[in-house]
Amino acid sequence: MRPGLAALAVLAAASLGTPAAMAQPAPLTLEAKIPLGPVRGRIDHLAVDVERQRLFVAELGNDSVGIVDLAAGKVAHRLTGLSEPQGVGWHAPTGTLYVANAGDGTVRLFQAPDFAFAGQITLGDDADNIRFDSRRDRIVVGYGKGALAFIDPASRRKIGEVPLKGHPESFQLDEQGGRIFANVPDARGVAVVDVEAQRQTGSLDLGGARSNFPMAIDGEAHRLIAVARSPARLLVFTTADGKLMTGAETCGDADDVFVDAARKRVYVVCGAGSVDIFDRTNDGYAHAARIRTAAGARTGLFVPATGRLYVAVRAGSGEPAALWVFRAGP
Repeated sequence: MRPGLAALAVLAAASLGTPAAMAQPAPLTLEAKIPLGPVRGRIDHLAVDVERQRLFVAELGNDSVGIVDLAAGKVAHRLTGLSEPQGVGWHAPTGTLYVANAGDGTVRLFQAPDFAFAGQITLGDDADNIRFDSRRDRIVVGYGKGALAFIDPASRRKIGEVPLKGHPESFQLDEQGGRIFANVPDARGVAVVDVEAQRQTGSLDLGGARSNFPMAIDGEAHRLIAVARSPARLLVFTTADGKLMTGAETCGDADDVFVDAARKRVYVVCGAGSVDIFDRTNDGYAHAARIRTAAGARTGLFVPATGRLYVAVRAGSGEPAALWVFRAGP
């Protein structure tokens, strides 16, 4: 075949959708649904013990935390009698599960392997998200009408606090560990906290967006990602100077966002019933796909070690309470 005709044949095959042209692997594939049992109401945030393959589920509306055996694909244990648990965090060095309760403002501790009650720390109203500062071996908890509390896991006591201008939603340490960025929807911005000085040093403007709840750090790209609900928008800042780089439309009622560094992607988990997938580009993130989930499923957890995204689906709309397990494609 002459060269010109060969080129035309290739173009024709591509336009007709040959198997080679159509065989694009899905960025997320639903792999399993793990039943959570008789769990009512809203499900909030998740945490993982990678070594023992356990996932912890804050079952806010059920006043419980489910402990899921990922290898067996079932709930192995449930902690009951809690008070609207919102945040959960696993401290691997001490084998301790931290549970932040919105109802009574406590952080309750449970000790592995049997998860016996190991004490509590009273913070105030609306104890919420939990993060670990691995560089300093501290637990950080957002709570109240505006504060971040620092907890020492050795003494199990609060050792410091940073006041903010409103209740903190998701917050993250930057890639160097020197600052905390905290979503503060009531202040319509992102608070910037100096970790060593334990004080707020600035704030980032949302460019007119509001209701900024989820947040993630793309450390490799030196970017901060916050997601607003009004309008539904992915907002991208540079961590170096906090400037708003760009934005992109996304799904509604987002409550979690995760960076998949290995695949240079971002996953936005939305209560509107979907997960939006963005690919990292030189100047921001490009929308790549939308995966359907279930109405109200707005929280989840991406586990880089296994390449799995877990989405918490509450009971309702014909779906029992469950964890939907998505495998990230190449």
